[in-house]
Amino acid sequence: MSLSQTNFLSSSLLSSSHDLRIPYSRAVLSYPRIQTHRILCATKRTGKRRYPSERRKLRTEQKEAVAKVKNKLEGVWRLSKLGVPVGDDPGKDFLGISEGLLQAIAKVIEFPVASMLPEDAFSVIRKSFDARKILKEAKFVYTVDLDVKTLLELEPRAHDFIFRLEPKIGLIEHVPTEKSVSGDLISVVNDCKRINSETASGEYEPQIINGSGDPHHHGGGRSKPKIAVVGGGPSGLFAALVLAEFGADVTLIERGQAVEERGRDIGALVVRKILDMESNFCFGEGGAGTWSDGKLVTRIGKNSATVLAVLKTLVRFGAPENILINGKPHLGTDKLVPLLRNFRHYLQSAGVTIKFGTRVDDLLVEDSRVVGVRVSDSTNQLQTTSQNLKVDAVVLAVGHSARDTYEMLHSRNVELIPKDFAVGLRIEHPQELINSIQYSDLANEVLKGRGKVPVADYKVVQYVNDKTEDLSQSSSKRSCYSFCMCPGGQVVLTSTNPTELCINGMSFSRRSSKWANAALVVTVSAKDFDVLNLKGPLAGIEFQREFERRAAIMGGGDFTVPVQRVTDFLQNKLSETPLPPSSYRLGVKSANLHELFPAHITEALRESISMFEKELPGFISEEALLHGVETRTSSPVRIPRSNETYESTSLKGLYPVGEGAGYAGGIVSAAVDGMFSGFAVAKSFDLFDGTIESVIGKAQGAGLVKY
Repeated sequence: MSLSQTNFLSSSLLSSSHDLRIPYSRAVLSYPRIQTHRILCATKRTGKRRYPSERRKLRTEQKEAVAKVKNKLEGVWRLSKLGVPVGDDPGKDFLGISEGLLQAIAKVIEFPVASMLPEDAFSVIRKSFDARKILKEAKFVYTVDLDVKTLLELEPRAHDFIFRLEPKIGLIEHVPTEKSVSGDLISVVNDCKRINSETASGEYEPQIINGSGDPHHHGGGRSKPKIAVVGGGPSGLFAALVLAEFGADVTLIERGQAVEERGRDIGALVVRKILDMESNFCFGEGGAGTWSDGKLVTRIGKNSATVLAVLKTLVRFGAPENILINGKPHLGTDKLVPLLRNFRHYLQSAGVTIKFGTRVDDLLVEDSRVVGVRVSDSTNQLQTTSQNLKVDAVVLAVGHSARDTYEMLHSRNVELIPKDFAVGLRIEHPQELINSIQYSDLANEVLKGRGKVPVADYKVVQYVNDKTEDLSQSSSKRSCYSFCMCPGGQVVLTSTNPTELCINGMSFSRRSSKWANAALVVTVSAKDFDVLNLKGPLAGIEFQREFERRAAIMGGGDFTVPVQRVTDFLQNKLSETPLPPSSYRLGVKSANLHELFPAHITEALRESISMFEKELPGFISEEALLHGVETRTSSPVRIPRSNETYESTSLKGLYPVGEGAGYAGGIVSAAVDGMFSGFAVAKSFDLFDGTIESVIGKAQGAGLVKY
């Protein structure tokens, strides 16, 4: 049944039908009933719903955890999932030990009088907010470390209660004293160098592969390996940091500008619609994540040593310490700018040469090995001269918008593999509406980011069978999900070419804007590229360009964004003016977004929105506005590399890392990948001895990380 055949009942807009649980007044809308495909949802089984094999595995893990405890009265007990009702907690910004938290701790360790427990014996490791509707009441959820030695010194009567404590999978864990806690990345590298100096019988001889370094450069006869790091985003910064700390001669090359100049370029774009193609929301110091929400959430283990090393390094350079504790840490652009300035100054003090406004146009290759890069001044569009920089290795840490770099690599016969990604639209609601949907009466506690509870966000996902395939084939499905949700944020332009139009979301640290936005995207793959007759490793890039150009035309040029009410999108009709207000500052224009994507992508988005309404009643609203188009959710290609050395499998001396290479998604995972690559390159030049895993743990498998 097509939407054009569906009658939208205008009488269903019942101004008198309000959800009395929700303080934010909103109309209850009736919208077209859409024929849906089979929905494939996986929920975690708990309690009696577990399979017998799962119960057996859990019992085995429980026995192993108990057996590992050698002395209950030493080390640290980690207590997880401690719930404190909102009314008993000081609020989201308080990260200490409250009276309500002591009550929760006392209940777990079965200590009779919570007020007798000394606060100094406990430290908060994680704090998050849980307002799910299935709960009787919203609560803050804590993970707390109990230091046994301190507790027994301050409250000896706790001895018997600790002695009776037993590990429980996911709830209570014993952490031995000898278990190390990672420091920031600089401390980790310094520890490695100290161990190297203690165990080495003599000095290391750095390995110079192509002889580009001057052997008499340092007067003593040895030359540091010269490494070019291309890209000043998270992966490039962390790779450069590791290599500089190990003593390499590092040159960091960034096509965009430092954050100060980049901010002025972005201001010119937003205010005067002047796009600098090399310094914008995508290109420049810190990468695309700088002018975004600054999310630090990750799927690669938020308590892992690698992630903690990254977060502690960010704290060292100026990030607030609460990112180490918050369940959903984020920085915001206003916090990232000074942090990146501090990061830059440290790199320069460590000997790193930083070249802003410098674009890498080509690789210098001899005998199937990279021996340098050809660069030019990206600030001068009329310049035709270039410069060759000789180096021993190139760490390629570009972002996923560096399309000219992909084309250059393809011309050099570097292996590129098309990768699935997602495209869609960005939806924007009033933030008060999202607060009300998620928190009900607690929405009054948000206070534009200054209240007791966090500004509300959401995360939705559905899996729908693909209409282009046989519906009996349940294995053929698409993922439709929200992406890069920015509470209290704004919609921004991320185009890098004036003939193309694409958008993203951003927030400042307080998230105090009156809007909430998120991308609603659908996964696409090679079969979608085939529909447009796009072939080869760069097909995904051309696929993105196609819809960015369509969006630019639909908007009428001048970076005006085509928009449509959600209710009208479901009906496949043009939205009448006046439109709901939008946070996008360069202008919006009413358009039928059904004309943007192929029908099967539009249909998947339509169905998903209808199903999201069931999860978030009120999501479909006259005030909700869809913006087009969101295409750059992740890299459209992957550059194959060795799992051990991080070196390209098709070109020696090239080390592809981070999001642009297809191995990360988001600030933290990109930083972790850059960190691992830095250790791998240092090891290949004999600057580092030992295994990488023994220092910073195991690397996350490629392609498994998302925002």
